[in-house]
Amino acid sequence: MRDIIWLIIVLLIIGWLIGYFAFPDLGSIIHILIVLAVILLLYRLLTGRRL
Repeated sequence: MRDIIWLIIVLLIIGWLIGYFAFPDLGSIIHILIVLAVILLLYRLLTGRRL
């Protein structure tokens, strides 16, 4: 994992999975993590950099 954005995407997805299964009562707050990961992934795709 050479790029910091890729690392952040992976950490956000892992955090979302842990939060979703460990703390289901938090609801939409946990989903903010996955939204941030998707935004970063789209940024990477639109800028033309390799993943």
